Amino acid sequence: MSAVLTPELATVSYIGATILFILSLGGLSNPETSRRGNLYGMIGMTIAVLATVFGPRVSFAGIPWIIGAMVAGGAIGLYAARTVQMTQMPELVALMHSLVGLAAALVGFASYIDTSIELTGAEKSIHEMEIYIGILIGAVTFSGSLIAFGKLNGKIGGSPLLLPARHWLNLLGLLVVIWFGREFLNAHSISDGMTPLVVMTVIALLFGIHMVMAIGGADMPVVVSMLNSYSGWAAAATGFMLSNDLLIVVGALVGSSGAILSYIMCRAMNRNFISVIAGGFGTGGGTPAAKGDAAQPAGEVVPISSVETAELLREAKSVIIVPGYGMAVAQAQHTVYEITKYLREKGVNIRFGIHPVAGRMPGHMNVLLAEAKVPYDIVMEMDELNDDFPQTDVAMVIGANDIVNPGAQDDPSSPIAGMPVLEVWKAKTSIVMKRSMASGYAGVDNPLFYKENNRMLFGDAKKMLDEVLSALKA
Repeated sequence: MSAVLTPELATVSYIGATILFILSLGGLSNPETSRRGNLYGMIGMTIAVLATVFGPRVSFAGIPWIIGAMVAGGAIGLYAARTVQMTQMPELVALMHSLVGLAAALVGFASYIDTSIELTGAEKSIHEMEIYIGILIGAVTFSGSLIAFGKLNGKIGGSPLLLPARHWLNLLGLLVVIWFGREFLNAHSISDGMTPLVVMTVIALLFGIHMVMAIGGADMPVVVSMLNSYSGWAAAATGFMLSNDLLIVVGALVGSSGAILSYIMCRAMNRNFISVIAGGFGTGGGTPAAKGDAAQPAGEVVPISSVETAELLREAKSVIIVPGYGMAVAQAQHTVYEITKYLREKGVNIRFGIHPVAGRMPGHMNVLLAEAKVPYDIVMEMDELNDDFPQTDVAMVIGANDIVNPGAQDDPSSPIAGMPVLEVWKAKTSIVMKRSMASGYAGVDNPLFYKENNRMLFGDAKKMLDEVLSALKA
């Protein structure tokens, strides 16, 4: 017995959903329209799911199973949305990418062993290529995303794992995958083709692990963006296997937008885009610089109190605040807004400097500041502010590390060498708020902490900023 929607109505629904997804991407390009963009995406996904569940390819007998799966998945998603902190969003995104990759791989195996599909000649070859490539991309996405998840939540160390002759290993793996692909296409039966398919899947899983393990912790934002692109292509491959036009279109949208974002982030971090795809991002062919090499910081750290910080801010005419991951962890953005509001009322020119990859995800800091109602017009990109630091009285860094590290410019051996950074040390006085002297995700010391014009305000960002606000109003 057929389902509710006719093929024509299902197609119209898919077209409508596709338009909404495109509008969603457009809306997400601007902070002021991002809420609307998310709404478009939600409506589009609802239409797409309903059109698929009640479409002509699903019988009434299968609907209860699908609805049961949707309820279970929706419950898990709702729980995650209510319990996961903003600071955990990057690792949650990485975990979601792994599920997309796993789904693509499983659909590929299911499509291959499905005896109801009888194809011959060129159609059979094309279908098997779709299966092979879909499983390949899905397996790489699955294992790579799991490693990214582990690195982001700290269960796996941030240092890159650089195996001897790793590029040759990658090349060898690619050649083996191509050879087994030929064997798979020439297989005369499902059982004959299963062996090369399984071997390829294992190699793809190992490549995904190796690719992400070779990338340092400071470069993880690009990894998440890259895996987002991979998950999109995996979804598109799934669409080809299932003959689902919507999956193909949506997968292509996600894949292409993720690739473009990865390219933009690579440019922002002065990295090679091709190296990202190849899993050798920013690591070259050697070993990472040992801590203490080259630009070893010299000097003493000068601490500062909340009261002294408030005094510097009160006397300043120009202030630039650089928010980082520490602000997100402490949930200090609302106090930051109160300080900003108070200083602007006193005539202080105060602005925010956002690094392209701040907070391990692009836009993370922007989202937090928007949540606290910080005006959009004073939240600026790194390139818009870097030339203004020499004319700035106070540069205040809240829980950031690698993105304000002068070693990126001064130390060629540093893992972050060449990465553009916010040049806060050029301000008259820089104040860095941190819990301790611990290094950032790159695992290197920061010479900024030891500069003569720098002061360290140690403690929880929320607690310290509350004290600064109280001192300002006293």
